[in-house]
Amino acid sequence: MELTAQVLRDLPRQAHPDLIVGAEHFEDAGVYRVSPEVAIVQTVDFFPPLVDDAHTFGQIAAANALSDVYAMGARPLTALNIVGFPDKDLPHELLHAILRGGAERVAAAGAVIVGGHSVRDAEVKYGLAVTGVVHPDRVVSNAAARVGDALVLTKPLGSGTLTSARKKDLIDDSGLAECIAVMTALNRAACEAMVAVGVHACTDVTGFGLLGHAFEMAEAAGVSFELDAAAVPLMNEAYGLAQQGVLTRAHAATLAHLGGQLDAAGVDEALLKLMADAQTSGGLLISVAADRCDVLLDRITQADVAGVRIGAVRARGAHAVRVR
Repeated sequence: MELTAQVLRDLPRQAHPDLIVGAEHFEDAGVYRVSPEVAIVQTVDFFPPLVDDAHTFGQIAAANALSDVYAMGARPLTALNIVGFPDKDLPHELLHAILRGGAERVAAAGAVIVGGHSVRDAEVKYGLAVTGVVHPDRVVSNAAARVGDALVLTKPLGSGTLTSARKKDLIDDSGLAECIAVMTALNRAACEAMVAVGVHACTDVTGFGLLGHAFEMAEAAGVSFELDAAAVPLMNEAYGLAQQGVLTRAHAATLAHLGGQLDAAGVDEALLKLMADAQTSGGLLISVAADRCDVLLDRITQADVAGVRIGAVRARGAHAVRVR
């Protein structure tokens, strides 16, 4: 997070009258107005496998990339495959399975794969460059949370811990089943619910964990986020594994980056680390007016998505993020 921030600070700012969202606040995607009624939303994401099954990996990577478009309140339209593959070392059937998994999730999103690019690489990597569409006046930013808003999370935490545990053979495939179901699930229904209800801000919870992405939102809006640790949903076995120290390295980097901007006095250490740990294809973190929160949760529940109210937006205090 810190390296990315430093690099972006040193690059020239992009200014254009039709550039609605650029890189200023670590938004999930860029947004460019092409007409008074249409803006395009663009994002890209790819990474090495988190699971052994190639088809499942393709599904996870695609769902993760599509999530950035949903976080902006937009509809995915097209996608380009991005592939790194050691074709001299691995059978082509593996690549076929990865691409088939990605195509399945893109189709479920109502989007179309229009091509892509591949390179020979020492390790497998896969993801998508996704283009979506949204009305220019209905873009959901990560920078517009308001004091008094409720904070809602639409997926449980734990993917970083559980995938790490599987790599260490601390759990078997059945122990990873819930995690795979969460990671392959699209944020489409949650996005549609928040657009219908009307919300102030949103981001998806991925590599910087819940705390890192909450910090980005709070900083961008000049507010403080107050999170109820006991309300944060967790995948089964995630807390017990975190108590054993089974986490990704990202949790330490996120906590170090937040530093004095995080107030978590008295919070259980393992739970705090889980809240900072990297997630893959995580849920949406939504800031919604408190009097609209129940309506949002009802719509999310009707769509079989497990939305949970996990906190509130406060006036800016000494800390950007407070955990209680």
